[in-house]
Amino acid sequence: MAYIFLAIGCVLILEGLVYALAPSIVEDLLKALRDIPVETRRLVGLAAIAAGILFLAGANALGI
Repeated sequence: MAYIFLAIGCVLILEGLVYALAPSIVEDLLKALRDIPVETRRLVGLAAIAAGILFLAGANALGI
C-alpha cells in the first residue's frame, strides 16, 4: 500500500512541476491535443496503460 502512495505522490509532484514551471506550454499542448483524432488519442492512452502495466510487472519481477 505504501508503494501506491509513493507512486501517486511522484505523479502529483511531476504534474505540479509542469504546471508551475511551464503553464503556457501546457496550454499549447492542450490545443495540439484537440487537433488529434479521438481514436488516435484513445490508442495512445491504451498504449500508455500497457506501458504502465509492463513497468509494474518489471518492478514486481525485480522485487520492488
